[in-house]
Amino acid sequence: MKRSYTEICLEDFRAMMRNHCKYWMVIMVLVSIYEVANALSENAKWLFHVKHDLQDPSGVLENWSEGTSICDWTGVSCSPDGFGVVGLNLSGSKLSGIISPALANIQSLRILDLSSNNMRGPIPPQLGNNLHDLEILSLFENYLNDTIPPSLGDLSNLSELLLYSNDLSGTIPREIGLLKKLKVLRIGDNRLTGPIPEEISKCRELRVLGFASASLNGSIPRTFGRLLQLKFLNLQDNFLSSSIPVELGNCKSLERFAVARNDLQGAIPSALGKLKMLQILNIANNSLSGHIPPELGRLQSMIYLNLLGNHLDGEIPKELSELWQLQTLDLSANNLSGTIPGTFDRLENLQFLVLSENSLVGPIPNTLCAKSKTLQHLFLAGNNISGSMPITVGRLKNLTFLDLRQNDLDGEIPPSLGHCKMLQVIDLADNKLSGTIPPTFGMLEGLRMLVLYNNSLEGLLPRDLINLKNLTNVNLSNNKLNGSIIPLCGSSFLRTLDLTNNSFSGEIPSQLGDSRGLRRLRLGRNGLNGSIPKQFGQMLELNLLDLSWNNLTGVLPAELAKCTQLDHLDLNMNHISGAIPAWIGDFRGLGELKLSFNEFNGTIPSQLGNCTSLLILALDNNKLWGNLPSQLGNLVALNVLYMQKNNLSGPIPSSIKSCKKLYDLRLSDNSLTGSIPTEIGSISNLQVMLDLSDNFLSGSIPSSLGDLMMLEVLNLSNNQLSGQVPDEVGDLRSLDELNLSNNFLQGQLPLSASKWHWISFVGNPGLCGKPLDPCSQASLESSGSRRNQLTKGAVAGISVAIVLGLILLGIIMFVVLLKIYAIWAKAVSSSSSVYHGQDFELSNEECRWTFEDIVEATHKTRDAYSTGSSESHNFPKRICIC
Repeated sequence: MKRSYTEICLEDFRAMMRNHCKYWMVIMVLVSIYEVANALSENAKWLFHVKHDLQDPSGVLENWSEGTSICDWTGVSCSPDGFGVVGLNLSGSKLSGIISPALANIQSLRILDLSSNNMRGPIPPQLGNNLHDLEILSLFENYLNDTIPPSLGDLSNLSELLLYSNDLSGTIPREIGLLKKLKVLRIGDNRLTGPIPEEISKCRELRVLGFASASLNGSIPRTFGRLLQLKFLNLQDNFLSSSIPVELGNCKSLERFAVARNDLQGAIPSALGKLKMLQILNIANNSLSGHIPPELGRLQSMIYLNLLGNHLDGEIPKELSELWQLQTLDLSANNLSGTIPGTFDRLENLQFLVLSENSLVGPIPNTLCAKSKTLQHLFLAGNNISGSMPITVGRLKNLTFLDLRQNDLDGEIPPSLGHCKMLQVIDLADNKLSGTIPPTFGMLEGLRMLVLYNNSLEGLLPRDLINLKNLTNVNLSNNKLNGSIIPLCGSSFLRTLDLTNNSFSGEIPSQLGDSRGLRRLRLGRNGLNGSIPKQFGQMLELNLLDLSWNNLTGVLPAELAKCTQLDHLDLNMNHISGAIPAWIGDFRGLGELKLSFNEFNGTIPSQLGNCTSLLILALDNNKLWGNLPSQLGNLVALNVLYMQKNNLSGPIPSSIKSCKKLYDLRLSDNSLTGSIPTEIGSISNLQVMLDLSDNFLSGSIPSSLGDLMMLEVLNLSNNQLSGQVPDEVGDLRSLDELNLSNNFLQGQLPLSASKWHWISFVGNPGLCGKPLDPCSQASLESSGSRRNQLTKGAVAGISVAIVLGLILLGIIMFVVLLKIYAIWAKAVSSSSSVYHGQDFELSNEECRWTFEDIVEATHKTRDAYSTGSSESHNFPKRICIC
């Protein structure tokens, strides 16, 4: 069929259009490819800048190169259409350096995660200015500093902001409140300041709010009650004050609320009882007061309730027994009173019950031990709980920690406790328990700590205790236990063994040396005998060894030289003999060396001067001889030095002046010679005693001793000291006891010496003055040179005394003359009538009043005034009228 011209033209036009569409489609594809390539190329350029600012020790960014597609670079995520980079995740890559501001140019970013690296420097404010599509910004666990940029408030699509665990400072920007889509905000563990901005409550989508350990202050905003979607609120470890807002009771979705270790005050709001979803409530270590709200018993989802360390009082609400899902209940360190609720046996899932350090009374409920099948930790220490321990305690099959110390429990320890096979710690110290240690304890193979000190336990140690192979800490001190200590030597893991003040006897078992990790061994105040086992040399970690107050004999075993970690060695009150070994000088950390009341002989090793950490050196009551080593001056930390009652000789070394921290120095009952070093006066901390008595010291008493202004006791008696007692010694204001007796001191005592009893100076024939006999003229002349050299203060005092004395004497004379005149006048006026008109004439001899008469009258008047006698009116009968 023949087509018309019009049809032919139309067909040609359609063919042409089809060809043009193909061309346009190709052009559009080419344009798109160009735009994608250009965008990726632009992103790559900025990421190269980012790489330039980073140090990459692990080579994580090695494939960030031009030869690799950017979408294949480590940590880089591109959009599904490949149009641009939407994610950068380099978390935990060990990167360091700074966060490059170039990241702000990758405007397609939705996720930026550089957390858990070593990034430093500030958060670039440009991130908030440009990355408007960003949804997650995760920079936690770095070392970022400076302030949080307010520009982050412009990230309108942000749902998660994680900046915690950095070194950020300043305040929380109020602009954070502009992030309407924000669901997670965690900026804790920084060095922020200031209060929590109330504007944050405008982020109504918040689910998680974490400000822990951020150094924030102020109060918890009441407007937080508007965060109805909030599930997690962590404000602990800050400086928040005021009270817990009642409005938080409106946060019905809240599951975890932690505000421990702040300074919150007031009562716990009963409105918290409306938080039906709450699982964790931790408000420990604040200053909250009042009663525990019974409404908390409505929180049926609660698994963790911690109220420790507040000022809560009243009784424990029985309503808490309704928290059937509760696993941890800690009410310790409050002021709670009353008894432990007997209904706590309903807490079928309870694992941790901590009621320590309150004022609870009454017995431990039998039902608590009979029905609590899940209980693992029972802490009731520091109360006034009385009665005996429940015999049903053996039913707590999962019990691992039992702490009942510091109560008033009495009676015997129930043998059923030995059936709690999971027990690791038993602490029953500071009670009134009696009887013996149950033999069933030998079945507690997992027991690590056995603490029973300060009770009245008696008898032998059960032999089966030898089976406790995992014991690390044992303290049975201050009881009445006796017999051998061998049953406690079964564990090679012992770290501490304290059996002080019992009646154990026999030899110290050499098996103790198998506990090579033993650090503290205290066996003092028992009846142990024999020698110190040489196997102790195997205990290389030993830092405290106390074997005092026993009957030990022999010498110090040379193997002890290996115990170089010793910082406390106490062997007082034994019968140990031999020389003090020089190897003790290798114990450079030794703080206390007590070898008193033994039979050590020989000289004091100079190597002790190497123990520069020594605080106490007690070698008294032994048989030591020889000189005091000058190396004692190296003991610059020394507080106490006891060397009395030995056979030491020679001079006191002047190097002792270097022991500036000495506050108790006793060198008495030796044969020391020479003079008292003047340098002792420079030991200004000497306070308790300076005792150099019963030696052969000579020379004068140094006036420098007057510088020991804190000294309380000074004893220099029974020496050969001579010269005069220095004025400065009498001026020691803190001195309570002074003994200078039995020396060769002479001269007049200082005026200040009068406050002391005469016994302080007896046995010095040449001394005089108060409190001794007055000095004779010869005594004064013999000491005149010193007494004439008065201080300016003394001269001024004497001058004032003389002036006052003269004034007083003048007043007395004036009074006497007035009295004489009055009597004379009276006699004259009555002379004509007293004798009935007869002339009464006196001879010239009778009329004469001599100077001696006036002096006698004056003396009698002065004495009468001083004694209060009436004799002051008995004047001579002669009256002078001429």
